Amino acid sequence: QAQFLESGGGSVRAGESLRLSCTASGYTFNSRGMGWFRQIPGKEREAVAAMYSGSGSIYYAAAVKGRFTISHDNARNRLYLQMNNLNPEDTGMYYCAAEFDIGSAHGGLISSVIRRPRYWGQGTQVTVSS
Repeated sequence: QAQFLESGGGSVRAGESLRLSCTASGYTFNSRGMGWFRQIPGKEREAVAAMYSGSGSIYYAAAVKGRFTISHDNARNRLYLQMNNLNPEDTGMYYCAAEFDIGSAHGGLISSVIRRPRYWGQGTQVTVSS
């Protein structure tokens, strides 16, 4: 049974950084999509960063591009999200996700989620204070 365990969330001040990790067990990240979503209170869950290992393509939500970096350690079967220059609008629950399709816009931006993730982690909370 596939399981995804996120870690690295916490409470920080605006301008600070966090690094989220997602370790998969019973599953190997593959070319069918891996990434991070977040749910901000009162809003729908949104895609933050997506990676497709087959093509090497990486996409980000416009709100985080230039501040967040997604990466994948194939040997450790682990997914990361480096989040720099955090602001209070980044506060929310962050979820690791696998096997999904996104629509993309010019400049490597995520424009939509075409196929929702097949797999989800349990989430890790990120809280950014001003």
